[in-house]
Amino acid sequence: MATITKQKGKLKTSYKVRIRKPNNPTVTKTFSSKSLAEKWARKTELELEEGTYFEKLESTNHTVTNLVDRYLKEDLQRLAETDWHARKLQLNWWKNEIGHLTLNKVTPSILVECRNKLKTGITPRKKIRSGSTVNRYLAAMSAAFGIASSEWHWVKENPFAGIRREKENDSRVRFLSSEERTALLKACKESKTETLYLITLLALSTGMRQSEILTLTWEQIDFERCTITLYKTKNGEIRVVPIVGLASAKLQKHGKIRSLNNPHIFPGRHQSHAHFPRKAWEAAVQRSAVKDFHFHDTRHSAASELAMNGASLHEIAAVLGHKTLAMVQRYAHLSEQHTMTVVERMNKAVFGEG
Repeated sequence: MATITKQKGKLKTSYKVRIRKPNNPTVTKTFSSKSLAEKWARKTELELEEGTYFEKLESTNHTVTNLVDRYLKEDLQRLAETDWHARKLQLNWWKNEIGHLTLNKVTPSILVECRNKLKTGITPRKKIRSGSTVNRYLAAMSAAFGIASSEWHWVKENPFAGIRREKENDSRVRFLSSEERTALLKACKESKTETLYLITLLALSTGMRQSEILTLTWEQIDFERCTITLYKTKNGEIRVVPIVGLASAKLQKHGKIRSLNNPHIFPGRHQSHAHFPRKAWEAAVQRSAVKDFHFHDTRHSAASELAMNGASLHEIAAVLGHKTLAMVQRYAHLSEQHTMTVVERMNKAVFGEG
């Protein structure tokens, strides 16, 4: 029930609205005229009845910067350090663009403007962002708003819900031929950056992500069981990766000269891990004469080799750490080719050349 109290001052008269509702804090606001007070009282009583008033209040009390800071602190600790920094970079872009806005002011039209700016803007590396990169920026901020809506009740709805994503070029599957793989590993072994060879070998042998490799600690390795246990992965689930053959042998050899003061396989400064040696990698790729090959393509290469050696899509997904088959469907034709070869071999053995 709303009550309006007339308050006479020395210079002016004001009208104070007080609304009391069971199981809710008392709501008050002061106006310069009675008509404004009555209008606000009717509107607020309706919002209290519908349960939307305090949600609206939260959205006006918090800014995008508040949202990002809390999200980084409370909800992203499950990520590996490198993934956390990548997500922080994306979220900081939003802070720089719209961090000053209160959450109720973040509208779809503003988000569309931001999306278009991401598409056309130049990165610090003087490049245009790809459609998939733009989508990662949108997904990062959308996830933060999702938590703010479902758990913190800072906003009623996620403003990203209706924002169109960019088209991604998922058709690219670049994998190395046997000759290219030999040339690339040779160039990495000749690099002045001694760890580049082992980093690349692990990537090609296991399909692990760059961040998963760089953040590895010796405690994650079990040479007796021939496994690497990844506790912080991109999808948030623990994954066990087999490590055998040459990669296992080289890793054991590398362990003989491990740092006693740093738990990481590839140690960096201050008890942390090393950063990816990008310049050394690019120089090695250039020396090897391998064309159009990025480090992330090592995952495609590992997956393609699995497919061509008889692994099912379920098995490939398990090795790479994908929850669904959608991301590994691109390797289906390679697996089918292997199956056809096996069937042809069987038919020739059983029925002859025909």
